[in-house]
Amino acid sequence: MTISPYTSIRLIGAPTDIGAGARGASMGPEALRVAGLAQALQQHGLQVHDSGNLNGPANPWQAPEDGYRHLPEVVAWNQAVHDAVYASLQDGHFPMLLGGDHCLGIGSISAVAKHCRLQGRKLRVLWLDAHADFNTAELTPSGNIHGMPVACLCGFGPTELVQMGGHVPAIDTACVRQIGIRSVDAGEKRFVHAQQLEVFDMRYIDEVGMRSAMQQALAGLDVDTHLHVSFDVDFLDPSLAPGVGTTVPGGPTYREAQLCMEMIADTGLLASLDVVELNPALDERNKTAQVAVDLIESLFGKSTLMRA
Repeated sequence: MTISPYTSIRLIGAPTDIGAGARGASMGPEALRVAGLAQALQQHGLQVHDSGNLNGPANPWQAPEDGYRHLPEVVAWNQAVHDAVYASLQDGHFPMLLGGDHCLGIGSISAVAKHCRLQGRKLRVLWLDAHADFNTAELTPSGNIHGMPVACLCGFGPTELVQMGGHVPAIDTACVRQIGIRSVDAGEKRFVHAQQLEVFDMRYIDEVGMRSAMQQALAGLDVDTHLHVSFDVDFLDPSLAPGVGTTVPGGPTYREAQLCMEMIADTGLLASLDVVELNPALDERNKTAQVAVDLIESLFGKSTLMRA
């Protein structure tokens, strides 16, 4: 097994549920720490630098305005994430964002995309999620921005978020592969098709298997590719991961999720990671955080396979 070329991991906590529809994801970073994330990574020969938590505005818990809930606060948090992730990459560290809700992917991935542009590298984003997160102000039924990050990154959203990385769009839809999708709003589904987003939903995974789906999602990578994984914990079946605000039945099994992570590790190209939407307020004795840590280990070389 090949693992990430990075040996130094920088943990970046972003304790906010500013973009979510349920409170509690703000406690996610600490739950991952309690579950032994740093210690688990160190066991794989990695240096782990925990930079603590970023600071940002409190959640005002207000109704949407012009189709967005908490837009100024979402912008502030994402700018902090953007700056921290970009600084980590510039310093030669692997940035691991500990969310927090998935709206934070806007700041994280816009920073990664900026880094790749300056380095002349290609970018591939694997979006592991139950949801496509491709809503807009016109399409959203809730106004919650954690349902919009992929759309914002692809140029569809408020100016403050779309322009965060200094380039519009931050990424092209062609660099995104979505895996595990099983909950998409009707208007959002039409928009996903219109923008030709590549989606490996659970029906497809059921039909061809996780191995074949991942082979397709990882096809075309080479040594000049920066591989970013945005891991929403609700990607997993709720029986494995109950501690999320938006559970959707029918997700990957434990073994399917492990295979997904192991195949990512096999590429040797993983260079940045988001871990988001862990909600300890809805969890069972930190079960979801422990499963998440186990899967993160697999991204860095832990394998259940009897292979040399």
